[in-house]
Formats: sequence, C-alpha cells, structure tokens
Amino acid sequence: MDLALFDFDGTITDREMFVPFLAHAVERRRFALGKLVLGPLALGYKAGFVSGDTIRAAAVRVGLTGVAVGHVQEAGESFASDVLPGVIRPVALERIRWHQERGDEVAVVTGALELAVGPWGRAHGLHVIGSVLAEIDGYFTGRYAGAQCLREEKVRRVCQRYELASYGAVHVYGDTPDDFALLGLADHGTYRWREFLPQQAAAAPALQEST
Repeated sequence: MDLALFDFDGTITDREMFVPFLAHAVERRRFALGKLVLGPLALGYKAGFVSGDTIRAAAVRVGLTGVAVGHVQEAGESFASDVLPGVIRPVALERIRWHQERGDEVAVVTGALELAVGPWGRAHGLHVIGSVLAEIDGYFTGRYAGAQCLREEKVRRVCQRYELASYGAVHVYGDTPDDFALLGLADHGTYRWREFLPQQAAAAPALQEST
C-alpha cells in the first residue's frame, strides 16, 4: 500500500477557497464589516508586505471570534455539498479515485480549516489534516489551535500521523512553493499536475503563503 498526500486549495480545487468559506460561514453584515477592517492588510498582502499567515489569522479573529462551533460545522457541511463541487478539478478527483482503487491510503494535507475541508474529504473517503481553530465552551476564540498547517507544519503533522517507512511509496501533490517541504517526503511528486523535479525547489524564490 502507498500513501498519497494532496494539498487542497489550488491542487484539488481550481482556486483559493479560504475567503469563500468565510463568506459562506460568517453572518453577512459581519463579513462586510470584516472586509472593511481588513482592507489595509489585504492591500499589504497584494503588495507583498503582509504574509498569508498573518492575513488568515486576522480574518479568523475578525470573522469567527465568539461564533458557535456548531454553526461553523453546519456551514462546513453545506459548503461541501453546495460550493465545493463547482471548483474541484476533474484531474484531481480522478487521481484520488485512482489511488483509492489501488488500495492506497489517501489524505488531504492543507492550510485550510479542517472545518471547511473535512466534510468534503469524509464524503470522498479521505482523511483531512488541516488548520484547527481554538474553542472554549462551544465558541471559537478567534485564534488557531497551534500552528497553521503550512510548509514544515504539514510535514510535522503527516509524520505524526503516518509511519512513512511502512508504505511502499509516498505520493505528494501540490501547487505552490509552500508545498515544497511536503514534496520533500515524496517518492513520486506532482507539482501543478506535472512531475515535480527537486531543482524546482532549489530554484524557487521566497516562499509564497497558500493553503
């Protein structure tokens, strides 16, 4: 049995889905207010002065502080059924099914929120490793529980769950330099749906933040 690890945003989907999930999960007025509050950070992100990690953390703080966990869980379920089917890459779904038919262990490893991706993953028989939000008494605190699941944190979380040496081979699928750390685990790497070559990582510019 092999192990197949897929990034989500931009690899399985054809676009970034962090903001669309917040728009789906957060009350409309609060989301609109959040766009105003986060406007300067968003401009800084587009200009390259603000990291993706920073703006995601700020968006979670503004959008989800004090929101009931159950509400966001329900939003994740409807997001999986109503929104995600329209943005899934056919090539990704075909590859996932190919691995499953071979009897491989298949997981999604993403910086996206587990609440956003988990329902879709479970519906397709996949384990999802993603970013987790902190909560107290059934409400979100507006902070992440631990590090966002990005770059080396993806590697740490995968190695925590899987004994890589017990698999025949490890397959990794990614789409940005943020996935190079995870691709470093691969016996067979795929980058933007082409074979991953190690020299791509060596020649890459500064890491870009993505999920």
